[in-house]
Amino acid sequence: MAKSLKLNDDRLLPVEPATRAIARALYAEVRGLPIISPHGHTDPVWFSQNAAFPNATELLLAPDHYLYRMLYSQGISLESLGVPDRSGMSSADPRAAWRIFAANQHLFRGTPSAMWLGHVFAEVFGFEVRLEPETADFYFDAVNEKLATPEFRPRALFDRFNIEALATTESPSDSLKHHLAIRDSGWGGQVITAYRPDPVIDVEHEQFGQAMERFAELSGEDVYSWRGYLEAHRIRRAAFKDAGATSTDHGHPTAATADLPPAEAAALFETIVSGRAGPAEAELFRAQMLTEMAAMSLDDGLVMQIHPGSFRNHNAGVFAGFGRDKGADIPTSTDYVRALKPLLDRFGNAPGLSVILFTLDETAYARELAPLAGHYPILKLGPAWWFHDSPEGMRRFREQTTETAGFYNTVGFNDDTRAFLSIPARHDVARRVDCGFLAKLVAEHRLDEGEARELAVDLAYNLPKRAYRLDRQPAAPMALSA
Repeated sequence: MAKSLKLNDDRLLPVEPATRAIARALYAEVRGLPIISPHGHTDPVWFSQNAAFPNATELLLAPDHYLYRMLYSQGISLESLGVPDRSGMSSADPRAAWRIFAANQHLFRGTPSAMWLGHVFAEVFGFEVRLEPETADFYFDAVNEKLATPEFRPRALFDRFNIEALATTESPSDSLKHHLAIRDSGWGGQVITAYRPDPVIDVEHEQFGQAMERFAELSGEDVYSWRGYLEAHRIRRAAFKDAGATSTDHGHPTAATADLPPAEAAALFETIVSGRAGPAEAELFRAQMLTEMAAMSLDDGLVMQIHPGSFRNHNAGVFAGFGRDKGADIPTSTDYVRALKPLLDRFGNAPGLSVILFTLDETAYARELAPLAGHYPILKLGPAWWFHDSPEGMRRFREQTTETAGFYNTVGFNDDTRAFLSIPARHDVARRVDCGFLAKLVAEHRLDEGEARELAVDLAYNLPKRAYRLDRQPAAPMALSA
């Protein structure tokens, strides 16, 4: 007999009865708030074309590296799971891939993926039995049947999920045609882009040469001269703003910044484009460009996000066969205090500039990031990210940053996902965890319950909307209390 699937409404709330009662009341204030998703990697073509998603495997399994990296760790090939190779093709039978997925649900026990999947299966598709080998075909057919209906088209799901704003991420070499199509379609959904210039900044990026050619074509500038290169960034940033962008994003290996004299910066750039750059020059150029991007953000108002500290594509074989973003990125230790000082020396006190810092190195929370954000006006802390986008990761983030940075030097939650259907689940987890954290402060008489109610709304809705400068849109449910 198939096992029942039922979500406990107290999931993730504190165990102690009095504290749980407070958390329940706080969660009731925020569970129905609109979703602000200001940073992520969903595909804008979904919303521009509004075509039906193809099948369960291609929607839920093949794009989600949280899922297939766990399966791969147990010796299950990416080919068998329908993950596209470098050519963008897959030879796997979608039903066979789904059966493998179903047969290995036990691997996700206790992980955030299990919670997200449970929410998707129960709340989005209405399943009342669990996914397991005996229900694999039932799930596959039922999901596919629903995906063929108008109610499960991307725009309908966007509206059903109560998403107020969703940001995707594109590079300067992207034409933004899908965002322009969304804007011109008359649909009311707010799907915007974010400027991710890594492929034209990181000479070690495998797409650097090709991306630079496209960068030149789209900007109309000589991107192989230092002046023309910087002007091309300004031109493309303006195009991104026209497509709705309110932020930039920088996924550098480290948080290193530099502030070279103009002549030295130009000479370094010549080394980069001439093909003579080694690892040291590549790192210095990335560092210089973070400072250049900060200068441009001061001019054009785009919020700057820095996502450092990942050793990308660690598995050389997977990278060779499947390309980047295939679950083989590994966190590294990251310095912020010394790394950010050149940028902060120049811009740390600049009115109007906003820089959101993320980390995969949790040891930096209390030692470096909270003290930095608790002092410099331009700095805010992004939420627990990627490997730490989990209940315990979120709690550790609040525990280690709140006493020094407070709540209002953070930016609420963003889901940073490619898995569209998991967005409501991820935001629900964040809201529950934050309500539990606030309830504990109330129970310990460290916070008034009225203040906790305001904070719960701020963390779930107001802070991300303000931090990403989306508050120029319709008014928030409540005014920010700080």
